[in-house]
Amino acid sequence: MTVASPATGAARRTEFGLRVASSLVLVPVALAATYGGYPWFELMLAVLAAAMAFEWAEMTAGVRPARQAAAIAAAALFSIVLAAHGHAAAVVGVIALAFVAALALGAITGDWRSAWKAGGLAYIALPCASMVWLRELPAGLDLVVWLMVTVWGTDIVAYAVGRGVGGPRLAPRVSPGKTWSGLIGGMLGAGTLSALLCVWHGLGAGTAAQGFAAGMVLAVVAQGGDLFESALKRRYGRKDSGRLIPGHGGVLDRLDGMLAAAPVMAALVWLVGGDLSAWR
Repeated sequence: MTVASPATGAARRTEFGLRVASSLVLVPVALAATYGGYPWFELMLAVLAAAMAFEWAEMTAGVRPARQAAAIAAAALFSIVLAAHGHAAAVVGVIALAFVAALALGAITGDWRSAWKAGGLAYIALPCASMVWLRELPAGLDLVVWLMVTVWGTDIVAYAVGRGVGGPRLAPRVSPGKTWSGLIGGMLGAGTLSALLCVWHGLGAGTAAQGFAAGMVLAVVAQGGDLFESALKRRYGRKDSGRLIPGHGGVLDRLDGMLAAAPVMAALVWLVGGDLSAWR
């Protein structure tokens, strides 16, 4: 059995303290911008998109990352603006076509640099446009807050349970620190928080049960996004995507679960018609 040294334990406590301090600053800012709606919500997403574009380019471009970062950021910001003015469906279609075209070009020519650029655009712009579209719905504030709480709850509970319980590794080749116990704990935590939000809104036991199930599904999607980010960093030999957020690394590190969950939730809401005003 390997015993952690005192120095290692102190480093972990310091990192945990930084994570908590950063969250105490960032969470209220995110909630305030979400509550404020247009233009504050879009402005927050624009700043985050620019930071994520730079981190993506720095990891994948190798040469002249600033140029690629500027291109991805500009496309992401344009997507946010279009989505804010009711053109979210067009944004999704253009991003999807660009991504498929880049994949086809890479397969034909063997040069995958364009595919990575398009992949960065899809990875960053699609979730941002999804968040804008969700926020603009009649029940948009409730939906976005529910999404945030669900993803945050997944991260917090999965981290706590994984550290406390341990057990078999979830994906040791991709992210050695993640465990099956953490995933299950994150699912249960997200489902419980989701159900409690439904109860708090007075939606009834049946809706709370549906909320519990939806929370668990979003937890799995968020954990999938976390694993994708870990695989990306492992591919490029990076521990963190950046150093912008103390204790968390980069913006991509902090938002990996949200980047996966937001488009999935937007798709589910779109499938049921998009008008959830009766939920309010």
